[in-house]
Amino acid sequence: MVDLASNRIHIKTDRAIRTLAAISIAHWVSHFYLLVVPVLFPLLKARLGIGFVELGLATTVAAVMSALTQAPVGYLVDRAGARLLLLLGLCLGGLALVMFGLYLTYAWLMAAAVLLGLANSVYHPADYAILSAHMDETRMGRAFSIHSFAGFLGSAVAPAIMIALVAWFDVRGALIAAGLVGPLVALLVIAMGTPDARAQHPQDAAAESRVRVVTPAILMLTLFLLLLSLATIGINTFGVVALIDGYGSTFPEANIALTAFLGASAAGVLAGGLLADRTAHHGRFAALCFAANTAIVLAVALASPSATLTTVALGCAGFLSGVIVPSRDMMIRAAAPPGAAGRAFGIVSTGFNIGGILGPLLYGWIMDQRLPHWVFGASAIFMAATVLLAIASEPAPRKPDAAPSP
Repeated sequence: MVDLASNRIHIKTDRAIRTLAAISIAHWVSHFYLLVVPVLFPLLKARLGIGFVELGLATTVAAVMSALTQAPVGYLVDRAGARLLLLLGLCLGGLALVMFGLYLTYAWLMAAAVLLGLANSVYHPADYAILSAHMDETRMGRAFSIHSFAGFLGSAVAPAIMIALVAWFDVRGALIAAGLVGPLVALLVIAMGTPDARAQHPQDAAAESRVRVVTPAILMLTLFLLLLSLATIGINTFGVVALIDGYGSTFPEANIALTAFLGASAAGVLAGGLLADRTAHHGRFAALCFAANTAIVLAVALASPSATLTTVALGCAGFLSGVIVPSRDMMIRAAAPPGAAGRAFGIVSTGFNIGGILGPLLYGWIMDQRLPHWVFGASAIFMAATVLLAIASEPAPRKPDAAPSP
């Protein structure tokens, strides 16, 4: 009898580990795909004969598409099943890159941006639905943390992977090879027996829909996330071209610096989880981190450090950017009305979507004005603004039992 119970626990744990692994790998793909095209901006500018504003517009189109389809896709996840939507998203994102690689024109770049934006809208609703339904309740926080880390890791390794693919296959081949990753991971999700997830209690959802979610605290946090997005998106999307044009970096050196920024961000997420558990003042902690970040990025903007110093500085900035992520989530959770954490996170996340829409155009315009140092200067200004808003956005502490689990 004991052996039978132990067997069941082992099987359940094994299934949960496989599910977490598959969903985390899919989340890795989503972040990897967001940077495949921006990493190639310097090469695409020459190949397509266009400016940085036109390139930035493609990123903006993807962000708009993702923002517009996030809610409808979430509805479909509950009705048609999370796994089906996740598989479709992986394949659609891969198809977008393969088609752009085959037909390397600006029109196909814009078409790929639309498809990538639509595919990207699938991951969070589908991933969190599956994890929420099948992870051990006592380990849900750690499951979400690993899921987030995998996404950051996808961003971190994207520049290095694309550099290698361009060296092996040229730009077309690199896009096609990157595109094949999505369908291959879709097959992996199937092979690992990833379970589905659908809404279990629609009547509860109807009751919770009457809770007032749009509060001043939620709106303040939405603005906070908008500034966070604008503070980092310039480095993520135009950091490479800014370092090449304004700092004399080579293409590999600039991508190594971006990899340091993104890789340190991923490490910072894990460290930030430990630190967030040791403070009740998450807004003040976030403000302290971004005050230090402002100084670091401003130093890069005002000076022309060597490639090595730039890599070290951006690595430090990336680590601090990652460290505040758990504290940011704690602030949102504390501001969410009881039973409305999902909708609160959804509303606040629109700040990131708006930043994803406006940021590429702003930084593309900066680059077209031949002001590469201002890519880092503008980032520093937005970081400084987050320092004040982080303090203003910090909700009053709530009792642990009143705060819903993420």
